[in-house]
Amino acid sequence: MWKKFLKLLPVVLIAGCATSATITRLTPSEVPRNPNNQYLVETSFESSQESILPDTLQASIVVDGKIIPMTRVAVVNNRWEGYLPVPADKDSATYRFLFDYKYNNFGTEPKSDTKYSPPYTLKIAE
Repeated sequence: MWKKFLKLLPVVLIAGCATSATITRLTPSEVPRNPNNQYLVETSFESSQESILPDTLQASIVVDGKIIPMTRVAVVNNRWEGYLPVPADKDSATYRFLFDYKYNNFGTEPKSDTKYSPPYTLKIAE
């Protein structure tokens, strides 16, 4: 009996450590043109990974190869906001959210990890 259990132990441990993260865009996909060409985008991050060190979680917007830091929303847990620049001569921008964080690892110092959202497009209505 123990031999069968020991054979299954790695599978149980791997399944128990499996994690998922959900990055949700909270911004509409189309907004009216803003005279300052800056558009507020918001996101949330949820994870089943209990080892994440919450104080290390940092969100950013990735657009045109630039990384723009986001700010935590004070009143709502796991929510961030930041301003996405869209030049006046453009009618849309494609961007992603990036989350960097550290997590506790058995027997070692905390490790770093990164999660990206899928690409989103913000359309600017005239």
